[in-house]
Amino acid sequence: MMSGEHAIALDRFGLGARPGDRVGGDPRGWVLAQLGRFEPTPAPLAAQPGRAQLVGMFRDYREQAGAARREKRQMAETMTPDDAAPDDPLKDVPRMLRKGLREAYAGATTARLLSALQTSAPFPERLVHFWANHFAVSVDKLPLIPLAGNYEFEAIRPHVLGRFTDLLTAAVLHPAMLLYLDQAQSIGPDSVLAQRAGRLAQRTGRKLGLNENLGREIMELHTLGARTGYSQADVTELARALTGWTVAGFAQGQLARLVGGAPGDGVFAAALHEPGARTIMGKRYGEDGGEQAKAVLADLARHPATARHIATKLARHFIADSPPESAVARIERAFLSSGGDLPTVYRALVASREAWLAGPGKFRSPWDWTVASLRATGLAQLPGRQAAAGLLQQLGQPIWRPGSPAGWGDTAADWAGPGALMARVEVAQQIAGRLGDAIDARALVAIVLPDAGVETRQAIARSESPALGLALMLSAPEFLRR
Repeated sequence: MMSGEHAIALDRFGLGARPGDRVGGDPRGWVLAQLGRFEPTPAPLAAQPGRAQLVGMFRDYREQAGAARREKRQMAETMTPDDAAPDDPLKDVPRMLRKGLREAYAGATTARLLSALQTSAPFPERLVHFWANHFAVSVDKLPLIPLAGNYEFEAIRPHVLGRFTDLLTAAVLHPAMLLYLDQAQSIGPDSVLAQRAGRLAQRTGRKLGLNENLGREIMELHTLGARTGYSQADVTELARALTGWTVAGFAQGQLARLVGGAPGDGVFAAALHEPGARTIMGKRYGEDGGEQAKAVLADLARHPATARHIATKLARHFIADSPPESAVARIERAFLSSGGDLPTVYRALVASREAWLAGPGKFRSPWDWTVASLRATGLAQLPGRQAAAGLLQQLGQPIWRPGSPAGWGDTAADWAGPGALMARVEVAQQIAGRLGDAIDARALVAIVLPDAGVETRQAIARSESPALGLALMLSAPEFLRR
């Protein structure tokens, strides 16, 4: 039976206790040792399609959807009032291809869940989820449906144990982020392409110009944080520095020839870049093509405001909704002294006394609760390819769909509403119903919920069936927190 710091190691720093988990006599050491055995590409992720294939799927959909629309227009123009409405031979093509995009999304969500359930290094796995939410993209945009999983797997996972500079650069310049925040269509006002913009716009109907979305979110969300001294002029200059960074395989016609690159790659196209030096937050950056934006990102990654912003978010995620100043300051110092070396930052987090204090802990998000529930019951996966995506949709936190670059909220106020709690009760009953009498919750509660109160233990002990007892455990107030 575990308790105290052992439970904190498994729940607060990990993804929830499993029967058979052994922390040993040094909970802090057990957490940190996981950094050495983290697998950036576990088996469930290795089987996922590559970026080029995913982009190809989206291009096929876009082309066939366009062809279907043109066919419908042509038929409408040639029909007379006496004509019967003909059956459209292309009506199912976009639907079929859209289904393929959704299946790619469902496969990636299932792989993500399997990785969380099977990992022997839950602390760095939790860090992957934290950083993916920090650098959030959302499948509300159609091109993101196949690419969101690839973004987490290729831009986030390989860099969670490296430098923040590298993580920031990989996230910002991944095709999913470039498409999500409209950077792929941002054109320098004085770029080579802009000189031809009039003729190109006439042929394609596409409006060319500077887009500041990515530059703004880099400063406000990814690095410095809101209201930390940068100006609108700084945002605009960063947007100009980022011009040229786009996605190969999405452009058409003359623009495609100017972009080049292998389909699905984030590439720098000099013809789209705004020439000239930039001055951002008082520092001058000379004209250096694609390296100009990378130089700005490197400086933003090391800025004191960034250290503060990241330290606060980490402390909020792992310690408390209102993180203690002493812990934030300790993590901040580690970030600054190491130049953003993330393992150094994590060690400062784990060393924080405040993180190991007994108490109600953090309220679990739907994702956290789902993973913890399945790990506790020993379920290796959910039935069906669509199950993971559908379950998180039911619980109110669809995977990779926060609907905003700010990502999902990370406090109890975001997740503890009455409707959300009722949804968890219903899912707990579904999980328990699937397991039937296979699990005795009275024995399990001592393993995965050692600090459960008397009322919770009595309710489970008096339940009419093992399934009901398990449902009560999974929806107990103590299990809703970590």
